[in-house]
Amino acid sequence: QVQLVESGGGLVQAGGSLRLSCLASGSISSRNVMGWYRQAPGKQRELVARITSGGSTNYADSVKGRFTISGDNAKNLVYLQMNSLKPEDTSIYYCNLKQGYGTGDYWGKGTLVTVSS
Repeated sequence: QVQLVESGGGLVQAGGSLRLSCLASGSISSRNVMGWYRQAPGKQRELVARITSGGSTNYADSVKGRFTISGDNAKNLVYLQMNSLKPEDTSIYYCNLKQGYGTGDYWGKGTLVTVSS
């Protein structure tokens, strides 16, 4: 069993920055992929960024150059540094963990990010 808890959301003006955190607890495999997804009202959930336990990363085209995902395996923490925020980044951001060999897929409850114009 794995639990994910997000934090760091809030209200920020366009051009500002926020850092989201995801704390994972429970039976976490050594091989895994953690990611940040977002879902705005009336829209589908989309992948924002992901990072493997080996440190490789991927980003959605819409956030490349602005967002950075990083992790601290020893502390079971994953971060999403969001810079140059735009109103279209407004969404609920969800932390996700996929265990190696397809043994698990877990989600946090989300944290709201609102970017004002």
